[in-house]
Amino acid sequence: MIVIPAIDLREGRCVRLHQGRSDRETVFSDDPVAVARGWKDLGAARLHVVDLDGAFAGEPKQSALVTKIVAAVAPVPVELGGGLRDLRAVEAALETGVHWAVVGTRAALDRAFLREVCRRHAGRIIVAVDARGARVAIKGWTEVVEETVAEVGARARDAGAAALLYTDVSRDGTETGPNLEETDNLARQVAMPILASGGVGRVEDLRRLAAIPGVVGAIVGRALYTGAIDLREASAAAGAGAR
Repeated sequence: MIVIPAIDLREGRCVRLHQGRSDRETVFSDDPVAVARGWKDLGAARLHVVDLDGAFAGEPKQSALVTKIVAAVAPVPVELGGGLRDLRAVEAALETGVHWAVVGTRAALDRAFLREVCRRHAGRIIVAVDARGARVAIKGWTEVVEETVAEVGARARDAGAAALLYTDVSRDGTETGPNLEETDNLARQVAMPILASGGVGRVEDLRRLAAIPGVVGAIVGRALYTGAIDLREASAAAGAGAR
């Protein structure tokens, strides 16, 4: 399992939200490009970038900044999410040079879109399932629908998505520990590569995630920025915990 530093962009800055709430924001840097370069220098094998402005607006807003980040960290691959709700937005995201486009809301609601985007961009689409409890949260985590995480996960698998990114938004940005039980259940039910996100606060969390078959990556944000987790130590522990 690899540890993937998260870079959340809002109004040109690197921030973290608490439980996905736009009114509970912590600014960690005014220079996201320098932050990305720093994670590369510490050995990051991959970066997870989120355009939060795009997530809340429903369309990409930080493409120019993302392009700069991709160039600064090459050849480290980058995955990008936030506001990718139609084919044109996904194509624009991939044109920034990122390796994967992370789709969420639209894929959770539109089966035809999910099939088409995975067909057009085989191997480059990650489906993000943001959840509150067992239900999928949409529109920048502001609404909850009746779809379950497992239902969307199975749909993503069948459409040919590269991976499923599972976030428990009730834990995101809290450092209180990931939802190990739900992550394990999901990995068993959907049988596809899983990226886990939300709540990682210590190295032991990563060891426990790495022990879940099917979890290939863990996205870590706040704990890296506060210093609660050292990236090099975390990467070593995640590799040791995998099976």
